[in-house]
Amino acid sequence: MRRCDELGRVSEEEGRLTRTFASPAMRGANALVGSWMRQAGLTVREDAAFNLIGRLPSAERGAKSVIIGSHLDTVRDAGKYDGPLGVLIGVAVAEKMRGQNLPFHLEVVGFSDEEGVKYQTTYLGSRAMCGLLAAKDLGRIREKGIARAKRAKREFLAYLEAHIEQGPVLEHVRAPVGVVSDIAGQTRIRAAFIGRAAHAGTTPMNLRRDALCGVAEVVLAAEKAGVIATVGQCAVEGGASNVIPGRATFTLDVRDVKDAKRRAACGKLRKIAAAVARRRGLALEWEIVQETPTAPMDAGLTSVLRRAVGSRVRTMASGAGHDAAVMSKVCPAAMLFVRCKGGVSHHPDESVKESDVAVALDVLARAVLELAKRHG
Repeated sequence: MRRCDELGRVSEEEGRLTRTFASPAMRGANALVGSWMRQAGLTVREDAAFNLIGRLPSAERGAKSVIIGSHLDTVRDAGKYDGPLGVLIGVAVAEKMRGQNLPFHLEVVGFSDEEGVKYQTTYLGSRAMCGLLAAKDLGRIREKGIARAKRAKREFLAYLEAHIEQGPVLEHVRAPVGVVSDIAGQTRIRAAFIGRAAHAGTTPMNLRRDALCGVAEVVLAAEKAGVIATVGQCAVEGGASNVIPGRATFTLDVRDVKDAKRRAACGKLRKIAAAVARRRGLALEWEIVQETPTAPMDAGLTSVLRRAVGSRVRTMASGAGHDAAVMSKVCPAAMLFVRCKGGVSHHPDESVKESDVAVALDVLARAVLELAKRHG
């Protein structure tokens, strides 16, 4: 908890917590967390994608790696637990495992970019490690060479991630931790309506081509789409109080654990937007920026976590994306949620109880020891 406090002061913005991919603040975070990894007895390196990797090496010849990971980057004006808590729990677990003669390497990874703030391309760090970056991703990134971070699938045995819930369920059921069943699929869309700017006082209402009114209709349609859908950004070009908006750009975030349902909702919303554009005399731009399918967590590894939790296990889907979704493509992956106050996340008011963090630490430690028995 003290380390979360200290790490939370490493920021690229004065007065609020922001750490983005490859920024000086991220380099500072890697240096600080790397020093704690070394204190825990880990060997430390940074890969070509700026992921921080600490390893407790196994003496077994040809050993694979069990990874405990999460991310060290943040959104803008963030809380100090989303991501970093999982990394620091991993460091604490690795320290507890010293002297255990594990049959696998135990690695703690602080991924360099999960939030996607800098390039609007999420999971840069974990996708680089897994070799899943597309050419269009590499083309938009100024920092070159990150594809060299790719590791072979055969290196990985399992991936575990602890993360604050980012929702109110665990608090509601009075449980310190929960086990994740699936990570919901997600579609990110960037769109715009283009109408005609005109004087707000002289243009009759029935002769307007107001781009922002078009956005307003899509916002309300998204609210009734039957999935988790959010218009999180909207910008009016010009933006004068006495000018009818001629262009309005917006983002649309659509999520669901059923990919077919999510895709159908996206298709329906695009049809609605096109109909709005025709009726209002607007042009429509619509681009899918990113699409991530639902990632089921590995049943066997999830069972290991459930047994480590013990009685009263709460199993739940994650509406938020996590690096575990990427890692699940190359090895068995499982996630543990930690209760957070009020379900608040992506905000400075993020808060967790020390006792809940202690439970999460013990659960992951027990899970690692069970994996050691299985593979020993």
